[in-house]
Amino acid sequence: MKMIKNARLYTMAGAPVENGTVIFDEKIIYAGAADSAPVLDADETIDARGMIVMPGLIDAHCHVGMFEDSMGFEGDDGNEDTDPVTPQLRAIDGINPFDRAFSDAVKAGVTTVVTGPGSANPVGGQFAAVKTYGICVDDMIIKAPCAMKMALGENPKTVYNEKNQAPATRMGTAALIRELFMTAAEYKEKLEGYEKDPEGNDKPDFDIKLDAMLPVLRREIPVKFHAHRADDICTAIRIAKEFDIDFTIEHCTDGERIAEVLAREGADVNLGPTFGDRSKIELKDMSYGVYKTLSEKGMSVSIITDHPEITIENLPFCAVMAKKHGMDEYKALEGITVSAAKNCRIEDRVGTLEKGKDADIAIFTAPPSDFDSVCKMTFINGKRVHG
Repeated sequence: MKMIKNARLYTMAGAPVENGTVIFDEKIIYAGAADSAPVLDADETIDARGMIVMPGLIDAHCHVGMFEDSMGFEGDDGNEDTDPVTPQLRAIDGINPFDRAFSDAVKAGVTTVVTGPGSANPVGGQFAAVKTYGICVDDMIIKAPCAMKMALGENPKTVYNEKNQAPATRMGTAALIRELFMTAAEYKEKLEGYEKDPEGNDKPDFDIKLDAMLPVLRREIPVKFHAHRADDICTAIRIAKEFDIDFTIEHCTDGERIAEVLAREGADVNLGPTFGDRSKIELKDMSYGVYKTLSEKGMSVSIITDHPEITIENLPFCAVMAKKHGMDEYKALEGITVSAAKNCRIEDRVGTLEKGKDADIAIFTAPPSDFDSVCKMTFINGKRVHG
């Protein structure tokens, strides 16, 4: 059992605590004011006087381990662009835990990454939420699958137009997604009919693509809709409503234009990447104002790197820039902790320092929304992995 004392404590489950204590093993035992802490014998005590103690940071959308650092084709495992509809693909079969980005994440206080396929396909496959420390992905998993990746707009139409294959238009992309939902719903109905009455119904032939869609149709996992342009964002919402699925909007570059729509529909948004060049037409109106605008609408907003678009160690810097451009500082911190966890439906495990949650903890010299902040120590599942 370990104890961190004398900290300025941001549990992200309430107001900051000026003299805070955290007691933990693999899970959080206590996180709160020092004068209310239980009296327990700790094997190790860390004096965090003058430091900020927070839950480990979370990137709600990236491709860590899928597009490997310092490698070319051999390490690019994020886009199976040989078939536009690939829901059966699993991130955990493509993640390399020895990708340097994992160690970079740990040093920056990033303890969870939600990583998976890219956006070449209308349906790319299954994302996974994993810890950033380990040598075997099976031991790093928080939840897999944690989402199904789907992409609208420029990326899939460009990839498949170049192959002289559908989809070559936004209409074609949406149609392929709808077709998958319709056939998967039929498959689900037949399977449930067989399970309810095996004597009176035939068991449907196994289909790996349709089987992979069952957790989506059962609302067990959300769809991550890659959508930059306002019209694509509205298409994502339209499809989600048609099939009554849980969903989040990824990137949401034009979110300011349709802020009222997003708020009305109660969309959870994962915003970014926002610094860098406007490398394609969908990014021509990219602006940091989206963080302030959407967070003030009361939506659950997370801040993402889309690594390797912005490298994972710069997740705190993304919060710095969001704050600089008007996002409330505490909301910016929520965007890389509790809101990120909520948007990925993993808040039962990570995102706050509360009793029973995973002991993923980062100690900073200042809040990570400050440019000068440095991560001095990182714990994952109670184990010190940095500092």
